[in-house]
Amino acid sequence: MHVKAKKIAIGGLMLAFSIVSMLLGNILESNTVFFLALASFFVGIIIREFGMKTGCAFYLAGVLLGVIVVPNKLYVVTYAAMGIYILLSESVWRQIRKMLGNNTMFSIEQYKVALWVIKYAIFNLMYIPAVLGCSKLLFGKQLSLGMTIGVLIAGQIGLFIYDKAYDYAVGTIWNKIRGKLFN
Repeated sequence: MHVKAKKIAIGGLMLAFSIVSMLLGNILESNTVFFLALASFFVGIIIREFGMKTGCAFYLAGVLLGVIVVPNKLYVVTYAAMGIYILLSESVWRQIRKMLGNNTMFSIEQYKVALWVIKYAIFNLMYIPAVLGCSKLLFGKQLSLGMTIGVLIAGQIGLFIYDKAYDYAVGTIWNKIRGKLFN
């Protein structure tokens, strides 16, 4: 009983931080992407602490609460896309860890390459259609071919930075904080 209460309390606290981050992105528009990325990082924290089912429930709660609370719904859509990316990449990582545990014939480096290829595939399955299909909504006008290519390349670089920031936030910073929360 105590474990479930703690799980619910931590989940609620993380959900509140996630929603506050989305709201801060709405208020401080020069830092919108930072705050939306921060909000989505909490999805990964919940997945790593409590599993995929709880992470999916947390993600859905974040999206639904965001739709209700956050004034700019495009920010909620961005949070939703970032959260889906984290859900899928964490799921892929869990599958790769299982395969590593089974001592398959591939090296750790080959698994890392496969993980990055899959992460980029997940990202591009969401990103390319959004840029090509919604450029008027995202940029206020139809982009030229050169600008579209530039935006697509910038997205690839942005994903690399986002993923490294996520790994650092969840793997390093959260590990320091979690010891104080779970004691």
